[in-house]
Amino acid sequence: MQPAPEIVRTTSSRVACDGASDIPGGAALGHPRVFIEIDEKGYADCGYCDRRFVLAGGPADETAAH
Repeated sequence: MQPAPEIVRTTSSRVACDGASDIPGGAALGHPRVFIEIDEKGYADCGYCDRRFVLAGGPADETAAH
């Protein structure tokens, strides 16, 4: 069974992902930096590491009270 992808909440509809920004000195452990646009679904997935970026307060934000 595969672990669930990491979910990152953000307030910006344009995000950058390099797969290692949260690892101290981990740039060599990540992937090429890509810029991702969150669309009307309220989320977008990184094509390299499968991180899911969720727009805070958007339709996919499960922590927001709709």
